[in-house]
Amino acid sequence: MLANALQGLRVIDFTQVMAGPTCTLCLADLGADVVKVEAPSGDLSRALSPWVNGEGVPFLALNRNKRGIVLDLKQPSHRKAAQELIAQADVLVESFRPGVMARFGLDYATVAADNPRLIYCSVSAYGQQGASKDLPGVDGVLQAVSGLMSVTGAPNGDPCKVPVPVVDLVTGSLAAISVLAALQDRLRTGKGQHVEASMFASAIALQHVSFASYFADGIVPGPQGNAAPYSTPNEALRCADGWIMVAAYHPARWQALCTAIGAPEIARDPRFADNRSRLQHRQALLDLLQVHMLAHPRAFWLEKFAAVDIICGPINDYAEVSQSHAFVEAELAENVQHPVAGSLTLPRSVLGAVGERPAARRAAPRLGEHTREVLAELGISAIAIDPVAPASASLT
Repeated sequence: MLANALQGLRVIDFTQVMAGPTCTLCLADLGADVVKVEAPSGDLSRALSPWVNGEGVPFLALNRNKRGIVLDLKQPSHRKAAQELIAQADVLVESFRPGVMARFGLDYATVAADNPRLIYCSVSAYGQQGASKDLPGVDGVLQAVSGLMSVTGAPNGDPCKVPVPVVDLVTGSLAAISVLAALQDRLRTGKGQHVEASMFASAIALQHVSFASYFADGIVPGPQGNAAPYSTPNEALRCADGWIMVAAYHPARWQALCTAIGAPEIARDPRFADNRSRLQHRQALLDLLQVHMLAHPRAFWLEKFAAVDIICGPINDYAEVSQSHAFVEAELAENVQHPVAGSLTLPRSVLGAVGERPAARRAAPRLGEHTREVLAELGISAIAIDPVAPASASLT
């Protein structure tokens, strides 16, 4: 089972909020023993809305299957404990600004001297080198500076960001890929290495095709609402009672669409003869299609289009998604019991083999929940660690 693929690997997690924790979540879901190290104040995502019994849902969602400890890296004894943890680890993932780990004596060059097999992954806003490396960044800002926000939203509308933290999530996923590749390389060489994931570079990778198109034709793209810039019809069409997304730009499906709506003559119009021509006359095409689409509700069109193999689907809200056959049959949500938040429904890991939907092994940790347990595994007694504040974050 993929859920046990990384069993036996120890990962030390010095990340917070979303990008770094997404990386370590992937590793934890694949069976690694992830030890999340938090400052006494806790991961910032613990304070993000919404909350269940005071527990931040973003933290609960991204930190399942991890053990949690509290260390105050400003204290020498805590740094010593961190060094001992790292010396026995396979992977370290950190998301501080470049230079911060070095100030604690936990940078790659220092810790690799004691543990040359260590895979050390740095997740940051702009990478570990260059003039921008010290700049802070969060998902929304990176959507802006990477150009993503410039192509999102309706034409002539206000700047618009993707409302989910897409840059954070893709950065964490790419970081996990780099870690897995480095682990494979270690099997060959016996040596670890320093890998990285940059939010800026990841945001560019998210727009790979769009930037390739810009480099090819020099045209700076702008927002196109729900339309794909490279083909049409490949956009949302309004029905009598809502919207559906239709992708019928393949020649055979384009012909089938015109026949299905009762207007085969549209396919014979030279303005719409091929994809290039349709893109040049996109608005005229959409105006013609909408006249027919508005005559019936979306259920009518979804059934009719499915019968002739036109790729389409309803524009669902979250309530509709979570009740859909695709969501329910894929078991994409699960119930998790948390000692404070209680019974929670959370998205399930999508990492698995065919027919495999591994359940969460443990809920996200309470602040410092496993500190004594993890330190005991290192042979460090709790009394050897100076007290930390606040009391709720103590080494108990």
